Parts: sequence; structure tokens; C-alpha cells
Amino acid sequence: MSQNEIKESLNLLQKNWDIDPILRKFILGKITNVLDYPIKVKDVVFHLPYLELEKKYILWKCFWPDCHNCCDRQGRLPLTSDDLITIGKGLKYQTTSDFIRKETLTVTYQEPGPSGQPTTMTTINLKRKTDETVHDDGTHISCRFLDEEGGCNMHPDRPGVCYLYPFSTWLENEKGMARVHASYQFTGDCPGFYLSDNLHDMRKELQDYSKIIFQYNMSSSRTNRENFASIS
Repeated sequence: MSQNEIKESLNLLQKNWDIDPILRKFILGKITNVLDYPIKVKDVVFHLPYLELEKKYILWKCFWPDCHNCCDRQGRLPLTSDDLITIGKGLKYQTTSDFIRKETLTVTYQEPGPSGQPTTMTTINLKRKTDETVHDDGTHISCRFLDEEGGCNMHPDRPGVCYLYPFSTWLENEKGMARVHASYQFTGDCPGFYLSDNLHDMRKELQDYSKIIFQYNMSSSRTNRENFASIS
């Protein structure tokens, strides 16, 4: 996302939520004295930002059901192999191939990797609207499965990327073993970020999401191996 898009998202967010001015500056890239604070929780290494001058960690918690911005302003919904099977059955498709043909799009895009170099991704994405095309990829669209009360009509069988938010994840080789890493997505759409002196306040979220993130990455790896999607 461009800085203008993130700024637009923050401005929309501030109509309904109070955003700490320090957090706003950070999300807009105006704070540079930031350390990467890695913390290992079970099978996942979380990379949490630490603001040196403010001596604060940036932590997160979810405000659902008071907030459903992540569903109302979707950029894309890439699916794992587990998603393809589970969601296809939930939508009453007889075969996974029928579900893929009628309800998804295959798109290719670039994302910044952990080293800053661009990574080319090809994924199968759930259509966020029935007439979505590849030209809509990366744009803000309200998910068609979001009901009027802010609930998900797919829950609990929603795509893995939905319950992963606001984290992004990647795998690294650690002495021959795959190590899962996770960091935040700062799109400007989530009101759940806050500043804290210590990590204790987020202990439960880190424990819960460690399991979620590890399972998602294993599922995503199977998606690539089974030729549902690719990465280069």
C-alpha cells in the first residue's frame, strides 16, 4: 500500500476511533528510531516494534465485535488448500475444482519480503464480491460474507488469512528447520494497536496467535506443494 492509501485509511479510522498520535506518525513512516524486538512464543518468532525514544512497545488486541474494519476494507483473500476444501464444502460445491472456478481468482502480485526485497506471489483468492476481477486485487472492498451486524457468514470456516489478521508471516531456514516468523500489517485500518511499557499486556494474544500462525503456515506450504499457488 502507498503512504497516501494508508493515510486515507487512518483518516477514515479516526472518524470512529481514537488513534494515538505517536502511533499515527509511526504507521505513516514518520518515526525512524524503531527497533525490531523478536520474541519466540511456542513455534513462532514474533517481531514487535519497539520505539526507542518513547520506550514503548507497539502491541495489539482485537475489538471485535465492535469493529469489523478488516472485513469491510479487504485488500485480498488468499486461500490455503484447507480453505479451498472447507469453504467449498460450506458453499455446497460438489468438487473443489468447481469452487475454484466459480468463486475464486488467481492473481500474481508483489509483496516486500523480510529483507526488503520484493517477493512475487501467485495465489488463489476468494472473490470479495461476486463480480470481482483481477483488476480489483489490492483495492479496498467490503467482503460479501460480512453481514449487516458485522458478523461473518462463514465463521468459523472463514479463510485462514482472516483470522491471521493483523499479522503477516513468513518462513526462514533455521539450522535446517523451518522457523515461522510473524510481524504486524500496518494498513491503517485496525484500531487495535496501542503503546505499552512491557509485553505482559499481550501475552494471551501472542500465545493464541502462535498456534494459529503456525497452523496457517503449514497449510500454506501444502498449498504451494500441491500446486494450488506459488511463490518465487
